Amino acid sequence: MDLHNPLLIPLGAFVMVIVIVAIAHMTKMREKELQAHQDLRLREMEHERKMKEMEIEKSKLELEKAREVKRT
Repeated sequence: MDLHNPLLIPLGAFVMVIVIVAIAHMTKMREKELQAHQDLRLREMEHERKMKEMEIEKSKLELEKAREVKRT
C-alpha cells in the first residue's frame, strides 16, 4: 500500500467525520433511552403511590362501614 497516495488523507478525514458523527448519534440515542427509562420509572412510582392512596381510602371506607354496622 502506498502511503503517499493523494486520496489517503481526504479518505481518512471523511472516515473520521463519519466516526465522529456516529459516536455523537449513539450518545444522543443513549441519552434518549436513559430519559425514557427514567420517565417510565417515575410513572411507575406515581402509579404505585396512587394505588397505595386508593388502598388506604378503601380501608378507611371499610372501617367506616364496619363502624356504621356496629352502631346499628
